[in-house]
Amino acid sequence: MEPLRELAAPASRSTPAATLADAQGRLIRYLRISLTDRCNFRCTYCSPAEHEAPDGLLSRAELAHLVRLFAGLGVRRIRLTGGEPTLRKDVVEIVADAAATPGIEDVAITTNGHRLDELVAPLARAGLGALNVSLDTLVPDRLHGVSGKAARLERILAGIDAAAGRFRSLKLNTVVMRGVNEDELGALVRYAWDRGALPRFIEQMPFGGGTPVPLAEVRRRLEAEGFALSPDPWRGWGPARHMRARDGDGREGLVGFIGAMTENFCEDCNRARVAADGGFQACLGGQDRVNLRDLLRAGADDAEIAASVRGALAAKAPRHHMDEAGARLVLLPMRGIGG
Repeated sequence: MEPLRELAAPASRSTPAATLADAQGRLIRYLRISLTDRCNFRCTYCSPAEHEAPDGLLSRAELAHLVRLFAGLGVRRIRLTGGEPTLRKDVVEIVADAAATPGIEDVAITTNGHRLDELVAPLARAGLGALNVSLDTLVPDRLHGVSGKAARLERILAGIDAAAGRFRSLKLNTVVMRGVNEDELGALVRYAWDRGALPRFIEQMPFGGGTPVPLAEVRRRLEAEGFALSPDPWRGWGPARHMRARDGDGREGLVGFIGAMTENFCEDCNRARVAADGGFQACLGGQDRVNLRDLLRAGADDAEIAASVRGALAAKAPRHHMDEAGARLVLLPMRGIGG
C-alpha cells in the first residue's frame, strides 16, 4: 500500500493580512506549539532526568489567542507538541480551537502514542489533520531501554492501528540510535507501509544521551536490507527529505529522512516555535527567546506581541550550530523546546 502523502503547503483559503519572515527572508508559515513540558516517557534523546517542567503553562485561551495572532501574520500550519501533548486534559479542545481559526490550513500533533487509542476519534472530530507518532523500536524490551518503564509498546501499536486511515497524514518517526535500533530499519518501514503511514528516520540531535547514526548510514543499511532507493522531489511542510523505496518483493513507497546534523535543512526553514512556558524561539538550535506568555499577562496588545515576534525573527541566524563543539552544553533539552 502506498503511504499517505502529506499535502505540501496548500494554497491559503484566504489572503494573509501580513507575512512573517526571518532575517534571511524565509517566510514563516509553520508554528510548532508545545502544550506541556511534562511527559510520561523518559526518552534518552529528549528528556534527561535533570530537566524539570516549568510553572505557568499557557492556558487554552492564551493558546487560542496566539494561534489567531500568528494566523493573522501568515502562519498556515500549527503543530502541537510537548513534552507529551496528550497529557493536557484539554488537548481535544485546543485542537478544535486551532482548527476553527480563520487562515489555519492544517493542525497536526506529535505524540508518543500512549493515549492515542482513546483519543483518535475525538481528535478526528475536532479537526486534526495530521498525526506523527514516535516509534523507535518494535521490540518491547528495547523500548523500555529508550523510553523508560512507563512506555508500553502494545499501547503505542494499538493507537497507530486505530489512527490508520483516520487522518490526512500519518507518520511514524524513528530516532536512529547506535547500538539500539539501527538493525530494525527495514522492519519499521514495512510496518508503516502496512498501515498506510509514512516512515521517517530522524538523525539524533545533541539534546540528550545516546549515539547518533548519520543518515548516509541509515540509507546504506536500508539498501543492505534489499531496499532500492531513488530520490523523490515531494516535500511536505517540514524539514524531511524523501526517497522512493522499493523492497525485494516489489513493494514501493516513500521514506522520509530528517538530518539536522549531517544534512543541514536550514536554508528553506519555514518554522518557529512557542515553548510550553510561552517562550517564542525562532530557531530550534537557538537560545534567545521572547516570552509571549508574560506579554499576554501584562496586557500587551497584538501589535506589541507581533513586534516582539518580528524582532526575534530578525535576529535569527542563517543556520543552526548544533553540530559545533560544545553545542550540547548550551541547548535546552528537546522537551523544553517542543521539537
